[in-house]
Amino acid sequence: MAEGDPMQRLIESGLMYSNLFHVDSPVLVDRYNRALEHLTGATTQLSEFHVDVSGYSPEVGSELGDHQYLNHGGVNRQFILLSNEQGRCPLLNAHFSTSRQILNRFIRENERQLFALTATDAIAGELENSVFSVESPRDLFDIRQIRVVADTTNGTIAKAGHLARLVDRFHDEKDGWFNEQLINEMIEVARCTGDVTRNPVQLQHAVFEQRNFWTSLFGGLYIFQDMEKPSVVVREEKYRRQLPSALVMLLDDRRDVARFLSDNELVETVVKFPGDEGVAVLRRKLDLMLGLELAKKSVDSTGHAGSRLRRLAARNGVSLPMEYEGLASIVRWAEAGGTRPKVGISHPAYFATLRAADTPVKDLVNMLLAELVPNDVLQLYICHKDEFYRRYRSWPREVRDFSVDAIVREYISDKDSARAMLFGSNKE
Repeated sequence: MAEGDPMQRLIESGLMYSNLFHVDSPVLVDRYNRALEHLTGATTQLSEFHVDVSGYSPEVGSELGDHQYLNHGGVNRQFILLSNEQGRCPLLNAHFSTSRQILNRFIRENERQLFALTATDAIAGELENSVFSVESPRDLFDIRQIRVVADTTNGTIAKAGHLARLVDRFHDEKDGWFNEQLINEMIEVARCTGDVTRNPVQLQHAVFEQRNFWTSLFGGLYIFQDMEKPSVVVREEKYRRQLPSALVMLLDDRRDVARFLSDNELVETVVKFPGDEGVAVLRRKLDLMLGLELAKKSVDSTGHAGSRLRRLAARNGVSLPMEYEGLASIVRWAEAGGTRPKVGISHPAYFATLRAADTPVKDLVNMLLAELVPNDVLQLYICHKDEFYRRYRSWPREVRDFSVDAIVREYISDKDSARAMLFGSNKE
């Protein structure tokens, strides 16, 4: 990381490259190199480094001058597993929102087998899409399933399959006991695999559906294929005409996006009635919004909240955006009753009043909402880290400092509680 790089503050604060698996022994480095060479033809000279759930290492990427060394082309991501502990790690440089979930589930559902296999070797594998490359947005609709293909660098799983077939042949052949060549081959393969009849070496649940997802490709797309009308949200106009979907929306077409989310019952209002506990969520959003406006004026708002924050804003002549006024009116209604204020689709605060409903695409919807509420740096960081990092680079120093302080204070100390309050879920 270059001196003066704005991302250094994120790393030091534990908001970037945190919770990675430390590869710090000659044995693990050697296994990693065998897998890396097997997949890419490259090796690392580093004696220690950190890897994410897929085995990608920022340090190795810098050494090789290629941070896509396990993910060229953005599809069919390769991975290296050294330990089941990687299942707790984040996924860096993700091109598909489903990739971490798939890897995490694969590790969890094969925990016992992977534990045994990684005791002596590394696992090298690939998230194999139904397409080998994506040349246009249309190709994304051909991705329906992801198949996890994996084996040790010594080919233990493939050899185990071969041995199982030899054992079946031994039992099925009438003169199997007298087939010396067959018996010798079984013995030789078993030196690598062990007794597959007592301890089968086989990985389960290797095929996963991928029909609803976000991808960083083509400027960033949200694809919802399981809706009554398959729909796509795109960032850039030029890709609108290249998609076969029944409904293609620009991210900036807020009215169309709002109707899509509402018609498909993908969102719910945070505050539904007076006295709703969701008012605490809107109060947090208001504080973040106000703190952000103060940061833009180079005013330090660290440690201030609620009325103290509002007084600080008044003293410094901070003008409140319409988004703030809309949320504040809902908070007043929730706490004092009366007539519910109208904060409709055309109001700048509209998307800030929503969160994803409890559906199979909840995480994807919260990710989309994070982009639609740019002043909520907390939701952006939690739900869409790649977009947060992209925007963070261009923010003024005061805004970066405020954002880091707010996220560390409001989220890092107790992630589960923060997520439960904001989204009604403890899901990471």
